[in-house]
Amino acid sequence: MSERTTWQKIARRIRVPLGFVFAAVFLWLARPTGKTMLLSLLLVVPGVWLRAYAAGYVRKNAELTFTGPYAYTRNPLYLGSMLIAFGFAAAAGSWVILIALTTLFAAIYIPTIQSEEAYLREHFAGFDDYSAKVPRLLPRLTPATFPANQNASGGRFSWQQWQHHREYNALMGAGAIYLALAVRLFLHPRG
Repeated sequence: MSERTTWQKIARRIRVPLGFVFAAVFLWLARPTGKTMLLSLLLVVPGVWLRAYAAGYVRKNAELTFTGPYAYTRNPLYLGSMLIAFGFAAAAGSWVILIALTTLFAAIYIPTIQSEEAYLREHFAGFDDYSAKVPRLLPRLTPATFPANQNASGGRFSWQQWQHHREYNALMGAGAIYLALAVRLFLHPRG
């Protein structure tokens, strides 16, 4: 096993626990203002929406999803997570958090995405065609088109899939972080 493959496996395993550690450090370093919290909504709200929208389409490890947000970007869940995270970095009003977050995302999510794409390439014959038409992260302006029969599920949003993936946790997590930032702002207002 190569060092790259080893780091990809480690990155996939530690990304969630590391997120909780980063959240604690984030709240300790955060210096929010009312203005930064309001401005952060411009990234956080679309990020939460994108994650919810994507979760209702994807059937992980069962089929390759070409529809919904997956017609614009191969990784709408990660793009949504990035919007949320960078929105909260803006809310925190801290350059240290922004730099740490950028480093963390590069170190964890790039190898995770590469590992997941290797799996998809190996298990789904249409992945190479899909990846040639749809960018890895930054979305296309128009949806890529594929033959209608490529998504076995019919390619429609499913509330059951959204619930199955427990995407409501992203909304509750965002609400909890805003509450914590509001408490921090109340206890330690910036002049």
